[in-house]
Amino acid sequence: MHAMNALEPLPGIAPDIGPAFEVRRAGPPGAPPTPLVFASPHSGRLYPEDMMSAAALDAISIRRSEDAFVDDLIAQAPNHGAAVITANFARAYIDLNREPFELDPGMFADELPEFARSRTARVAAGLGAIARVVSEGQEIYRRKLTFAEARTRIEGAHQPYHVALAGLIAEAQAAHGFAILVDWHSMPAAAARAGSRDRPSDIVLGDRYGAACAGVLPSRVERELEGLGYRVARNTPYAGGYTTEHYGKPGRRVHALQIEMNRALYLDEATLAPTSGFERLKGHIEQLTQALAAADWSALRAA
Repeated sequence: MHAMNALEPLPGIAPDIGPAFEVRRAGPPGAPPTPLVFASPHSGRLYPEDMMSAAALDAISIRRSEDAFVDDLIAQAPNHGAAVITANFARAYIDLNREPFELDPGMFADELPEFARSRTARVAAGLGAIARVVSEGQEIYRRKLTFAEARTRIEGAHQPYHVALAGLIAEAQAAHGFAILVDWHSMPAAAARAGSRDRPSDIVLGDRYGAACAGVLPSRVERELEGLGYRVARNTPYAGGYTTEHYGKPGRRVHALQIEMNRALYLDEATLAPTSGFERLKGHIEQLTQALAAADWSALRAA
């Protein structure tokens, strides 16, 4: 496997293509100290050779789709009671915040199976489970892929990640009667500007317009972030993706919230290097985590 900007090998599943994810628990399996589960599905830095050999773009162009270093920004969360799962494979290789078979038939040399979801808005935009374009609209591949290649990515990375994420949620729910999933992302500064009428949002909270969690969760997160000086918006331009929609079931006592951070807060988007704002944002995320871990969430047991 060829890896661009890879961190050290991490424990996970799918030995045929490499470790799919890393899990860091805040306590022993089955007895998490808090109901918090943090996820970072788009910060992976591994680009397998089977992808790069088919790519038309250079490495830096493809890397612009990453939620770069979000896994590092939330790295202290287990120290404060939150379980953390982070993807190892790049978003451009397989997008874990999509339905597994949300695929664009125009990208493939052979016919997709009937169960493939090919008529979604995300597929139309070129951003299905296997992306056709990077964020600037550039085509990633110089040739058509095969469904076998897609299936390898789905079964080797997407499915193991979500099995592990579902397990962490189940552990939290079993221990506390409910679970709180926070799905962490970063957004281009241009998107943050587009979603605001006057000045860019620093952070966008997505709860699927109230469908993915009880209102007390985004309200508490918003209050904490505003107290730290951030400009917070809700559901615009991001209301939450597959993860928030799939797991966020308040009636079943699983509450999911997506958090999008403006990359201008911590990243040079041209070079993909952290800026001087990185440590400040990381420290504030740690403060937010501490506040959420200490909060009284007993109302969620009856939600």
